[in-house]
This record gives sequence, C-alpha cells and structure tokens, in this order.
Amino acid sequence: MQQVDSTAVATALPSIATDLGGSPVTLHSIISVYLLSAGVFLPVSGWAADRFGGRRVFCWAIGIFTLASLLCAMSQSVPMLVAARALQGMAGAMMVPTARLILVRSVRRDELVPAMVMMSMPAVVGPTMGPLLGGFITTVSSWHWIFWINLPIGMAAIALTLLLVEKVPTQDRASFDTIGFLLSGLAIGAIILGLDSATRDFSQFSLIQVAVGLVLLVFYIAHARRNRDAILDLTLFRYPTFRASLTGGSLFRIAMGALPFMLPLLMQEVFHYTPLQSGAITFVSAIGAFGMRAIAKYILGRFGFRRVLLCNAVIAGASIALFATFTDQTAPAVMIVIILFGGFFRALQFTAVNSLAFAQTSEAEASHANALAQMAQRIAQSIGVAAAALLLRSFSGGEGALTDHAFEIAFLLVGLLAALSSVSFVRLPVGAGDELTGKRARPAD
Repeated sequence: MQQVDSTAVATALPSIATDLGGSPVTLHSIISVYLLSAGVFLPVSGWAADRFGGRRVFCWAIGIFTLASLLCAMSQSVPMLVAARALQGMAGAMMVPTARLILVRSVRRDELVPAMVMMSMPAVVGPTMGPLLGGFITTVSSWHWIFWINLPIGMAAIALTLLLVEKVPTQDRASFDTIGFLLSGLAIGAIILGLDSATRDFSQFSLIQVAVGLVLLVFYIAHARRNRDAILDLTLFRYPTFRASLTGGSLFRIAMGALPFMLPLLMQEVFHYTPLQSGAITFVSAIGAFGMRAIAKYILGRFGFRRVLLCNAVIAGASIALFATFTDQTAPAVMIVIILFGGFFRALQFTAVNSLAFAQTSEAEASHANALAQMAQRIAQSIGVAAAALLLRSFSGGEGALTDHAFEIAFLLVGLLAALSSVSFVRLPVGAGDELTGKRARPAD
C-alpha cells in the first residue's frame, strides 16, 4: 500500500494540478512533505515498538495511514492535501520499520533469509507497479482513487494483523530521547528533502538543506556518544556484519535508487514509449525478484554470505551496465531479458544485506538495528535519485532534452558503483551470517 501509493502520486501530479489549480512547484510539496515527515519520524519507530508493542504500533500506523488517505481523497485544496500527506508520511515512517521488526522477532534466525525475501517483495514490486497504477487510475477515473483504494486495503490489513500476528513482547526502554529525536529526525528529513530538491533543480538551496542535515547528523553523533539511551544506538557498528550491511548496502542502494528513476525516463523521453509500454517492460524486474525467492536461502547456505555479497555485487553491477547498450533500435524482448536477469541478482543482494544486519545483534538491539538500517536505506535511495538526475543533466549538456549518450554514461557509472560496493564485504569473516542459514547456532547473547 505504501510503496504503490508513493510512486503513483508522482504519476498523478498533472491531474492533481488540473483539479486543484496548484503550480508545479507547489504541487511537488505533496511529495516533499511526505519525504520530510517520514524522515523526521523514522527514528521513533524502534522506541515506540519496544515501548508499546510491535503489533499495536503496526496497527495504529496502518490506521493513521488509512485515515490520512481518506483525508487526501477528500482534499479540496493544495494546503489540505499537503497536510494529509504529512500525516501519511508520519504513519509510513512507523509502519514499514515496525513490520520488519515484528518479522525479525517472530521468526527463528535460521528462517530469517526466506522471511526477508518475502518482506522485500513489496519494495521490489511497488516502484514498478505504482506508475502503472497511477497512470491507469488517472486515465479511467480521477486521482482521488489513488487514495480511496487504500481504505479497504488498510482495514483488511488491520484485521489480518490482529488475526494472524501474535503479540510481540515489549522491551524495557529508557525515557524518550527528545533531543536525539529532534537531531536525528531533522537531520534525516533535511538530507532527504535537500536531495529530493536537487533532483528537480540542483541549486544552492538544495545544497544548503543537505549541509544543514549533515551538521545536525554530526550533532546527533556527538549526543549519542554521551547518551547510553540514545534513540539510535550507534554502538551497533561494533558488529562486523552490521557495519558491512550498512556501508556496503548503502553503496549498493545508491545505485539501485537510481534505476527506477532512469529506466522509465530513458524509455519515455528518449525512446518515446508510452508510460504503459515502459511500465510493462520494467515490471519484469519484479518477476526476476520473485524467481530468486525460492533459492535465496540455498544460495547463501551453499556459498556463504561473504562470497555471495562479494561476487553478486559485481554481477548485479554488470547487469546495470548492460542497460547502457539499450537504444531505440533494441528489441523489447532483449531489454526484458536483461532487466529480468538483473532483477534476480539485485533482489538476492538486497536479501543478503537486509538479513546480515541482524546476524549478530541481540533481541534487545533489534529495534535499534532496524531503525538504523531503515534510515540508511532511505538516505541511500534519495542519494541515488539525486545523483542520477545530476549525471543525466550534466552529460546532456545542462539544460535541454536528455540524450541517449547521457544515459549510457550514467548507467555505466551506476553499475560501477554497485560493483564497488563489494569492497565493503571483503573484511567480513568467512562464516559471517552462517547462523541465518542454519550452518551454526547463534551464540548466546
């Protein structure tokens, strides 16, 4: 619901502009305010789940997201829609991280890999399905239905959660770290908002926003070092598996964040495909990801996390570099095969990285590890989109139409970055993550 909603809204912006009469700059605040709100409240998810219980927080988050969707659908003006989207962002920041935390605490460690595969499916399918759904809805009906359809989905999700998900025990947490929340939340929000602004207009203002976010992040790090009960526990970086997951995973996600931005743009702006044609071709990456689902645990168990992460990063990077060979004369069947092939290996890398973050963390540390991993993921994806926009703008000669030459260079550089993420996994112990595949029991906490 969240992944599809976020990408469908971008497709529907022209229809919203026609209906509500806002300017393009004003209307983009519908997306920006969601990103800002989600970034600010993301650090709260772990504390809230520990304090009040994961299932309860998850249900409340779904409920608030659904209510915000109702308010979005009923909006009669841009300010009202912006306010409703801010509420959606707050709920979204609590919803997905809490769901992942419930999963981590509900399955055995040796079953975490296949569980993470299932957890990653919406993240793979959402960005490819959203534009298709957004374009279809705005074509046959009105943009309001992008939000109306969330109502039955949200209510069903709450009912199924209460029926199928067991209560997750609460954890002892200190009083709420207000200073840490303000510093970390505003830092994440400013960085993501600045990067989002840079994708549209790489200006001094966007750089200032990112710089302010980085300064606040430095202040948070100093605060966390003095405070044992900081809202985000930075001592988790002492674990080699967690450290490699976040550093290597972030580099890989920067590359992956660029793809949903560049591929549709190439096909629609350079090849002059319709949004439906473009979406139908890029959607096959989700099929490749689903194909990986059945054998991910076997591959990681057979070859080990370290070897898979090292080799697969290079293979996934090469699959991205192959996109540089696409021209308007390339047969769609060839593009489909390459995208399908790449989708398999990219999903395998995501699964391994997401699982590895929890290999050495204790039960009590799971919420902190989850919040930090989600924070790194959001920032990396935003960097990827901003970097892709900057590369395309630079190699197209600044202003004017995008060129196929710019896309060739951008895909090669993005593929190289994905391959270079393998360096972060070199220092992993040979048996890193074996407890996640059942090769050995996890040591007692």
